[in-house]
Amino acid sequence: MSPKQNQPSNAFIAASWTALIIGISAFLIGLWNAEMELNEKGYYFTVLIFGLFSAISVQKVVRDQIEGIPVTNLYYGLAWFCTLLSILLLTVGLWNATLEKSEKGFYAMSFVLSMFSAIAVQKNTRDMRGKNGQEEKTP
Repeated sequence: MSPKQNQPSNAFIAASWTALIIGISAFLIGLWNAEMELNEKGYYFTVLIFGLFSAISVQKVVRDQIEGIPVTNLYYGLAWFCTLLSILLLTVGLWNATLEKSEKGFYAMSFVLSMFSAIAVQKNTRDMRGKNGQEEKTP
C-alpha cells in the first residue's frame, strides 16, 4: 500500500475532531451540571481521561505491531487492560449511581463517542505524520 492510500480525507479528519470535541464537551458539561458530590464528579472525569489515554495507547501499539515496530508484550497487555478497566470502572460507577437511566445512558454514550473519536484522531495524526516516509514533522 502506498503512503497516499493511507492518507485520511479532510472530511474524515474534521469528523473525527468534531466527534472528539462533542463527546468530551458533552461529558464535561453533563458533569458540570450534575447534582452530585465533587468527589463523584472527579471519579467520572478521571475515568474519562484514563479511558482516552488508554484507547490511544491501544491504537498505537496495535498499529506499531502491524507496521513491524517492536512493542513489548507488557505494554501491549497494559494498554488493553487499562482500556477495558476504564470501561469497567465507568460501568460500575454508572450502575451504582443514583442517576436517571437517561443520564446514565448520556454518560455512557458520550464516553464511548469520546474513546472512539480519540482513536480516530490518533490514527489520522499518525497517518498525516507518516506521509512521504516521514515519521514526524518538525516545525
